Amino acid sequence: MTTIAVVRKGGYAAIAADTMTKWGSGKETAEYIVNHSKILRVGDTYLGIAGNATFKTILGDYFSRPKTCARFDTPLEIFKTWQKLHAALKHDYYLIAGGGEDEVLESTRIDVLIVNPHGIFGVAAHRTVQEFSKFYAFGSGGDYALGALYAVYDQQPRRSAEDIARLAISAAAEFDDGTGVPITSYAVKLRK
Repeated sequence: MTTIAVVRKGGYAAIAADTMTKWGSGKETAEYIVNHSKILRVGDTYLGIAGNATFKTILGDYFSRPKTCARFDTPLEIFKTWQKLHAALKHDYYLIAGGGEDEVLESTRIDVLIVNPHGIFGVAAHRTVQEFSKFYAFGSGGDYALGALYAVYDQQPRRSAEDIARLAISAAAEFDDGTGVPITSYAVKLRK
């Protein structure tokens, strides 16, 4: 389980995530797992990954390949990057791409929030890409995080984007049993 939040405010974009992994009723905390971060850096972009824990390793491997073209500056470029990633997931990483009868597209089975100097974005499992104007959250504690983001964003104008993102993850960790501290976060200065 995972909770990730992104915030755009005051000329900065920030991402924050919890660090606990859950397997059924068992939990693996940062105290016991060295590679506990759910945020991956690709150039000047941070990817917060919600889904099976293996996906962070897979994305790290995929985006470190020398000939991988990864663009994260617009929703269309992110979509094109994700289309190539999806093909690699099936071919190189053995993604079981099946789905229910009602699914029109194969799922990548991963949700990712993205922060970079171009803004804050999200990619859902069926490769829907959205650019967010203020904030968003994904994961098992996403509803709690969104509530905290909504309550604080306009009401506390002096809080930085990173402070607000961390607060959202803290709220999720308080109420969601799939979210745990410590919190990892990063902030970047926006270009636009």
